[in-house]
Amino acid sequence: QVQLVESGGGLVQAGGFLRLSCAASGNIFSINAMGWYLQAPGKQRELVAAITSGGSTTYAGSVKGRFTISRDNAKNTVYLQMNSLKPEDTAVYYCIATMNEYDYWGQGTQVTVSS
Repeated sequence: QVQLVESGGGLVQAGGFLRLSCAASGNIFSINAMGWYLQAPGKQRELVAAITSGGSTTYAGSVKGRFTISRDNAKNTVYLQMNSLKPEDTAVYYCIATMNEYDYWGQGTQVTVSS
C-alpha cells in the first residue's frame, strides 16, 4: 500500500505564492511519474503539472510560466511552486503518483486565492 500526504495549501491573495509538497510512503518500489491535478467546484479534475522520474515535465497551458514542478526521488516527494496566483487557481489540488501502471492519489489540499 502507498500513501501520499500533501501539505502547503491555504489562503493567499492574488499575486501571491504557495508551495505544495507531496510525500509518498509505504510499499514503494519505483515511482514513475508524479504530478498534481486540481478540481474546482462543479468541474472535473484536470492536470496541472507532471514530472517523470527522469525529470521531464508537462504543464497545463494555464499555469506555464507561473508554476514549477520538481521532485526529490530520494525522498519520494514532489513539489509544486505556484507563483503569481490568480483567483481562478482556486481549487482542491491532488497529488498523484504512478507506480507499476497504477495511480495513487493523495487526499487533496485546498488552495484559495482571493482577489
